Amino acid sequence: MEPKKTGVRKRSSKGAPRRAPVGKPQRSAPRAAAAAKPARPKLLASDDLSRSVGYRIRRAQLWVFKDVSRRLAAFDISPAQFSVLSVIEANPGVNQLAIAQSLSIERAGLGRLVDHLERRGLVERSASAINRRYYVLYLTPAGGTLLGRLRPAIAESEKMLAGKIGARAFKELQRALAVFLQET
Repeated sequence: MEPKKTGVRKRSSKGAPRRAPVGKPQRSAPRAAAAAKPARPKLLASDDLSRSVGYRIRRAQLWVFKDVSRRLAAFDISPAQFSVLSVIEANPGVNQLAIAQSLSIERAGLGRLVDHLERRGLVERSASAINRRYYVLYLTPAGGTLLGRLRPAIAESEKMLAGKIGARAFKELQRALAVFLQET
């Protein structure tokens, strides 16, 4: 007859609860500060950066992109997709290479983007009659309708930017940045 075991059970490593490392104090209650929303961290920039026009333009671009992305998210469209739809509408039958060059998008990235728009029924792609190596793109009626619904969201974002910097500064900014529309 085997001796009876006295309440000591051997645990297997599978499913065993993990123990806290020795020496680390356990918290008994969550901190009150953890429940509050954390404060936004202050932007860290060097004196050189904060004086740089390039850095300021980048910060403005990030603000605009975030605002536009938020507004277009309701339509399940990204700013890049909006740009492609806009270019196609203005240039029916344009080839993908021209769009990629115009918007400074890598060809492979544009191909995936157009695939997505085509699956959604917003764009039609067909082989070019002039050069069979290229695809030409057209908006579908659904793509045109969606683009019409997106424009007010873009206009609202522009209005927000104008409100942030002032109407006069907004017009001056548009005029000053227009020089870059001709460069790639």
